[in-house]
Amino acid sequence: MAAGEAGLYGIRALYGCMGLGGGWDRTPYTPDDITHAEAAIEAALTAGFTAFDLADIYRHGKSESVFGEVLSRAPELRERIIVQTKCAIRLPDGDRVGLYDLRAANITRRVEESLGRLRTDVIDVLLLHRPDPLAAPEEIAKAITSLREQGLVRHFGVSNMSAAQIAHLQAHLGVPLIANQLEMSLARRDWVEAGVLVNTPAAAANGFPLGTIEYCSANGVALQAWGPLARGRYTGPEPTPTGELLRNLAERKGTTPETVLLWWLQRHPAGIAPVIGTSRPERMRACRDAVMREPDLSHEEWYELWISARGAPLP
Repeated sequence: MAAGEAGLYGIRALYGCMGLGGGWDRTPYTPDDITHAEAAIEAALTAGFTAFDLADIYRHGKSESVFGEVLSRAPELRERIIVQTKCAIRLPDGDRVGLYDLRAANITRRVEESLGRLRTDVIDVLLLHRPDPLAAPEEIAKAITSLREQGLVRHFGVSNMSAAQIAHLQAHLGVPLIANQLEMSLARRDWVEAGVLVNTPAAAANGFPLGTIEYCSANGVALQAWGPLARGRYTGPEPTPTGELLRNLAERKGTTPETVLLWWLQRHPAGIAPVIGTSRPERMRACRDAVMREPDLSHEEWYELWISARGAPLP
């Protein structure tokens, strides 16, 4: 069985490929960009990653293109990995504003373009990148059904959607949505704070749609966390109390602060899989234990990190 046929269940972490492909512009990628991508993907594989996350807009399509170049040079790799990409966001182009587009024709066209850039016959997981307020669920269902029947996409999911949006969409689909990718980290804590701020004055200011984590957990929707390293806020050179706590915990547990930061997400019972987007091999190696080891944080240590990051006691 190819890796993609098993979906995303059991995946502890994904390698995010947004940093591959050169600049965020429409200039062509270079041989150096391919070499850089090869090194990053090899480092990810060595660290234990088997799932790779992309999107049609990353580097204006160049992330998918250089990933496809790497696959073309090592075709045996395709059967060992899960390839996940996204569609729905259309970047600004000339006089046209940036927008979200989940019309059936656009979904189909974007998938076909992604398949060409990735140099593969099938996408293991397709995520709908952002909610489109003008999208008709029946039209999305039409595109998903067609892509599934043609064997072009194996599994489907969403990104940046609430429980209500997922449930509304799922009611029109004949296949399960298996993943929801959200920004979650020790710095972006609204997803976990929403549950404990119920019946407090601070609840209204939180903003995270209460019940989304619980809905996903109860309905087999795997949660993925983008931005899980909090953009280096706690693991960079600038000292912070939370960063020092991470370093102390990492030293006691024989791992790295980056791993402890990821363990904080993975320790949650919803089974959150971080999407680690660095393209630096040394940074990837620092995350290895988040893939290879079970999260080694006690109940008390998990709360200690949370309270340190929020800078105030729990309500």
